[in-house]
Amino acid sequence: MIREYQTVTSIAGPLMLVADVEGVKYQELVQITLPSGEVRRGQVLEVEGDHALVQVFEGTTGIDVPSAKVRFMARGITIDLSPEILGRVFGGLGRPRDGGPAIIPDRRVDVNGAPINPYAREYPNEFIQTGVSSIDGLNTLVRGQKLPIFSGSGLPHNRLAAQIVRQARVLGTSEPFAVAFGAMGITFEEAEFFIRGLTQSGALERTVLFLNLADEPAIERIATPRAALTAAEYLAFELGMHVLVVLTDMTNYCEALREVSAARKEIPGRRGFPGYLYTDLSSIYERCGRIKGRSGSITMMPVLTMPEDDKTHPIPDLTGYITEGQIILSRAMHRRKIAPPVDVLPSLSRLKDKGIGKGKTREDHADLFNQLYACYARGKEAEELEIILGEAALTDVDKLYLHFARDFEEQYIAQGEFENRTVEQTLDLGWKLLAVFPRGELKRVRDAYLDKYWRPAAR
Repeated sequence: MIREYQTVTSIAGPLMLVADVEGVKYQELVQITLPSGEVRRGQVLEVEGDHALVQVFEGTTGIDVPSAKVRFMARGITIDLSPEILGRVFGGLGRPRDGGPAIIPDRRVDVNGAPINPYAREYPNEFIQTGVSSIDGLNTLVRGQKLPIFSGSGLPHNRLAAQIVRQARVLGTSEPFAVAFGAMGITFEEAEFFIRGLTQSGALERTVLFLNLADEPAIERIATPRAALTAAEYLAFELGMHVLVVLTDMTNYCEALREVSAARKEIPGRRGFPGYLYTDLSSIYERCGRIKGRSGSITMMPVLTMPEDDKTHPIPDLTGYITEGQIILSRAMHRRKIAPPVDVLPSLSRLKDKGIGKGKTREDHADLFNQLYACYARGKEAEELEIILGEAALTDVDKLYLHFARDFEEQYIAQGEFENRTVEQTLDLGWKLLAVFPRGELKRVRDAYLDKYWRPAAR
């Protein structure tokens, strides 16, 4: 039941305290009407006795305490869902921001959905092609997986995310593929970049975007990833689609969570973040996956910028515990003009072995991945030796690995922003780079695959 009160007792920053309330619930949606007729929205942050603490989305500037009317809407934040959401751009709370008409809903759903029951989960085992060699070849994304991108301030993570959104698809299936994109705390220029890129490539038709800009309320930033996931759940489990969810930037989300926690005067944990940060992140990440008996699936690639490039910061640290690996972007590679600057040695996809091989990618994929990784790791060791001891101290074999590492970065990892490589092209490129080695150095590939795929380089 909708209840209206005119009992605002105090306002502090974005917070409003309402007295003498009854039946108000945590996270309930609130509507504030000013004497001018202006309507603002908010959400209940805390209820204690007959007092409710409300955070106002649009801010409290200009609100007159005695005359403001507060209506408690008896529901949380909901979004309207129908197949028409594809190709549309929404704000962080699900209201259209592309100038198009409001969605006529098949369903109206609360954004605070539940994580998938572990017992109901289907194990991820189907390859998703992103068109990016450093992911498809070495850190394979699997349908139903959570694979975050760990980046740093100023690195081109948004360009990589946009490329993945444009190019990603599930191989070997006729089921439709869609993308749910949630952006938190981005600038207007970044929002225009995503919209323009998706429109020009034609990928917008299979994408639904939820954009929260940097000048918009922190409380809205907290709802944005949940709105994107609610749309993804509808597309996947109601319409049977494969959905890739890209969330950027989760650091902005966590900082908004810290801001709201401080406003509620909660006891801070590590680096000032609330003690429930791990639980809160889990409530987002664990909404992706596959469900037994359902044809659709949700795969997630959250993007986060590590403050001061620190992998031990609470946000990447806790994210790494919850998700199945990480793609790490390197500032050193970015300085050398390698784009995307994926640092493949510390990067990891824990489910890569489940999505590759005969019938999924190609029979030689696992052996080729192991050999490329081993050769590149040895090449980086030779690079360190060259820096410390000089090139004269390297053996002929060391120099071979050193040159391979540089070619690997410039040809395999480096890739055009609009270059969409098939998995076959990625695998063939790997064999081409391994051609510089004598056969005796390729110890991690079975002889049958060497006979079939490896051709020594002309001397």
